[in-house]
Amino acid sequence: MAINRYARTTKLAMGSRYGTSNYTVLIRDAVDNGQLSYRTAVLSSGQRLDTIAGQQYGDGALWWIIAAASNIGWAGQVPPGTVLVVPTSLSEIERVLAI
Repeated sequence: MAINRYARTTKLAMGSRYGTSNYTVLIRDAVDNGQLSYRTAVLSSGQRLDTIAGQQYGDGALWWIIAAASNIGWAGQVPPGTVLVVPTSLSEIERVLAI
């Protein structure tokens, strides 16, 4: 099953826009509670979350999982040297998100 960060998120503006993903909180809490296996990585100059997600999960669109686990609000503003929390198992993430 594909993981969609907005699957259970309330739509705003009369149904045309999404608010903050509920999944973000679930992923961060799962990291804090030891429910997700993860590795850490230090972001190098020129690296992006989508390329790391592509390498880890085979899909760069899942960058938001790394952002959520790392407590990053906006992936476009992540400076080099940032310590990333990279969950290592999509099946664990699916279990935590109950999808």
